[in-house]
Amino acid sequence: MRLLLVTAGTRGDVEPFLALARAAAASGLDVRVAVPVNSGASVEGLNVVSLAADFSSMVRQQGASVLAAARSFRAIVRPAMRNVIVGAARTALAYRPDVIVAHPKVLSAPLIAAALDIPHVLVELAPTVTPTRAFPAAGTVTADLGSLNRSTYRAASLASALFVDALDEAAGLLGVTRSATPSPTSTLMPISPALLPRPDDWPSEVHMTGPWLHDEAAAAVDPDVAAFLAGGPFIYAGFGSMASGDPAARGRSLVLAARDRGLRLLVATGLGGIEVPARLRGDDVLTVGSVSHAQVLPHAVSAVHHGGIGTIQAAMRASTPSVVVPFMADQPFWGALLHRQGLAPAAIRPGQLTSTRVGRALDAATLHRPAVEGLSRQLGAEDGTAAALATIISYG
Repeated sequence: MRLLLVTAGTRGDVEPFLALARAAAASGLDVRVAVPVNSGASVEGLNVVSLAADFSSMVRQQGASVLAAARSFRAIVRPAMRNVIVGAARTALAYRPDVIVAHPKVLSAPLIAAALDIPHVLVELAPTVTPTRAFPAAGTVTADLGSLNRSTYRAASLASALFVDALDEAAGLLGVTRSATPSPTSTLMPISPALLPRPDDWPSEVHMTGPWLHDEAAAAVDPDVAAFLAGGPFIYAGFGSMASGDPAARGRSLVLAARDRGLRLLVATGLGGIEVPARLRGDDVLTVGSVSHAQVLPHAVSAVHHGGIGTIQAAMRASTPSVVVPFMADQPFWGALLHRQGLAPAAIRPGQLTSTRVGRALDAATLHRPAVEGLSRQLGAEDGTAAALATIISYG
């Protein structure tokens, strides 16, 4: 069985696909993964094709801002998406897979499935495509709109209109018309139903598998990080691929809030979302580019992060309470969900991240630890990667 996995975006969009690819290869499948460049995720040992789209560089240039993306749409966003849409088509023609598994940003995936007459498995890392009455689409609003919730999912279907030229180019390569867009054979969500209860009105073809993870326990830990982990209680802070506003002000607030509580601070700067000013550095603060959540979060008192679903589920699996600072996209959805379910204090907007607010949230987060530990036990019983792979293999 030849399996093609295609994803687009930054590290959080790439790592679940790589975990699935490793599991599929270990089970004997012939797997190829098409990914953007410079995501920061390790592709070692995998059969990888580059889509020549650098979403991380895009974030560094314009920050995590919808407005900035709109301003740079013609010069930056459209060329990157063209590389994804057309690159996926070229990769599929060269590889001739039996199944394609694709991120929603890979708008040519339905065309590929139609051209090659193969199943198309859609991967929703957050609920943005499959409509439900239970809650609005992630990335739209956080308030429950009741009967109007389903209408918020229309936004996903409008994306194709922004990239018509690229879709026409891909369709021409594949020998199909742009109207050849069959519905996905199935949809996989690397989300735990213990975290997000499955809506009753989702079709049976939608599978909530739990997170897709690759075992990192045996991987070597950076010596500086290992020494820091052994040094006593600490707070973890990292905003992943988010970079906007004033990172130095955020770093100052985090350091002061941690020190006020007699705690150390481990900062993952990611793409620049946090910067610790030189005058505030000390033995109680360690700054690194990135860390393995699986190796670090189980040792943290709490985690301050942007609310990406990968980080949220990693923190929950580690029984580590979260303070969510959502920047954009689906992050406010997850921050509101955690607070509503009693798993975290109310989220803090990035522009309101003062040391006082962070401190209060850290104090409140400790009160949520029993609920987080209960969810951790449920997540620990899941093997999302195996569940997703079983669904895919059934189409072989």
